[in-house]
Amino acid sequence: MNRPAAEPLSVPALDLKAQYRTIRDEVEPIVQELLESQMFVLGPNVAALEAELAAYCGASHAVGCASGTDALLLPLMAWGIGPGDEVITTPFTFFATAGVIWRLGARPVFVDIDPVTYNLDPDRLAAAITPKTKAIIPVHLYGQAADMDPINAIAAEHGLMVLEDAAQAIGAGYKGKRAGVLGHASAFSFYPSKNLGGFGDGGMITTNDPELASRMARLRVHGMEPKYYHSEVGLNSRLDAFQAAVIRVKLRHLDAWTAGRRAVAETYRDLFDEAGLGALITLPVEQSRRIHVYNQFVIRVDPALRDRLRATLAEARVGTEIYYPIPLHLQECFASLGGRPGDFPISEAAAHETIALPIYPELSREALRHVVGVIADAYRSAGLLPTRREHAA
Repeated sequence: MNRPAAEPLSVPALDLKAQYRTIRDEVEPIVQELLESQMFVLGPNVAALEAELAAYCGASHAVGCASGTDALLLPLMAWGIGPGDEVITTPFTFFATAGVIWRLGARPVFVDIDPVTYNLDPDRLAAAITPKTKAIIPVHLYGQAADMDPINAIAAEHGLMVLEDAAQAIGAGYKGKRAGVLGHASAFSFYPSKNLGGFGDGGMITTNDPELASRMARLRVHGMEPKYYHSEVGLNSRLDAFQAAVIRVKLRHLDAWTAGRRAVAETYRDLFDEAGLGALITLPVEQSRRIHVYNQFVIRVDPALRDRLRATLAEARVGTEIYYPIPLHLQECFASLGGRPGDFPISEAAAHETIALPIYPELSREALRHVVGVIADAYRSAGLLPTRREHAA
């Protein structure tokens, strides 16, 4: 009797269904309570999440908003940044980091990245500061904090505000502190793909500045305080109670999920080493006195192989992503800034050499072995790794 062939192993870049299965019994009653309450915008769940996330990060205040993008926008608005001002950030990040600067009429000024961490290089920062500079937005890319001590020291010397873009770094550690208290304010995203993701868009800003928190809370509701009285023009950026209720459940599991991601990263390292790929592929490096939370596990390969390797992984039903294929100084919408190829060579090289592999706590060792095995086979086919027979000999 012929048995059906086994289903080929599939490893998606992210499997949110696997996570949901572990918390379904906690989430569904909370959602039902919310439906019964009919309180869908701001309200008790949002206030509770603000308090819980502030406590998690070690901050005094947290302000919920509609998205991670607005979590970047609101502090800049509260600081009065606008036309004629400059804000320094990295060209190797998601578009929103620079988009919010542009939206306010200010000018994004880019500083190249550290080639190991992909975060803003503090050694290049001071040279970018001008009399027009008002703030710095370091990005904790992929889940590892930027080197904040020298960034903060330079900012203090020049009287600049520091806004952490911590969208990918909830729970990340830096010298005994968590992302969320490493600058004057910190922006988090609850987009579903984040380590602490909602069931839609949402964001949060943390700060130890009570006046800043109060102004951002006002700005998120059209500058209104009290009701129907507007001292300034804000925007509509309220966090939905539904998102807050879901995220409150997930927050209870975040540390366990972070530990799971870190365990997956270590398994990857072991498997790449076993496959003999250590000298051919650059793996993520966790810096001293940091806790990397691995929103992404990004490897670096020969740019001549990158696209072929992605295609091979896709054929083997392994999902991958590129974060990010075009540095911001080369984006069409920023052409008026005058950016040209070669301006930020480290960012440009990273854009052509990096691949994000699947990483989430539910990944099995079998799945990870499949991912690394496909990569090893691709390198053997390219003649860059001995065949199994040659290796055995």
